[in-house]
Amino acid sequence: MSRFKNFPRAVLLPTSALLFASVALVGCTSGATNGGPVETTTAAEATPTQAPEFVPDGGAEANHAYFDATLKQVLSANPGAGSKDLVNALVDAGFDKSKMEVTSDKTPIGLDTTFVIVSVHMPDNMCLLGERGPDGRYASLVSKPISSGKCQLAKSIDIDW
Repeated sequence: MSRFKNFPRAVLLPTSALLFASVALVGCTSGATNGGPVETTTAAEATPTQAPEFVPDGGAEANHAYFDATLKQVLSANPGAGSKDLVNALVDAGFDKSKMEVTSDKTPIGLDTTFVIVSVHMPDNMCLLGERGPDGRYASLVSKPISSGKCQLAKSIDIDW
């Protein structure tokens, strides 16, 4: 037991020195530089970001944020939004329906699917893909088309509405 007799002092001294150094450093920061006041901003004062806009002849990268904003808005109102909801929202937002692919929101036996993928083949020959997951979770990416020229490997349904 004699080797543990000094344990508290061995811990206490470095801890006290660290605390003293921290207090000394805090005292050195007066909030001013070169004798003048320091300007700070808070989140409430931050400039609001501009909402993304659709770029009609733009490529996938130029429209990615707008694509995301459109689909996230649908999913915030309806976390279980289906294929038609997602396609219709993108059409209303200006995307070309004839360039879209979407997976079914029903399984072959009529159950709701866990995921729905919607994509748009953009003028720059790149694809925007968005995926609605469980509870309205959302993910997206910009990708090259697959070897068939389509955006999705998954089986798409006909967009005939």
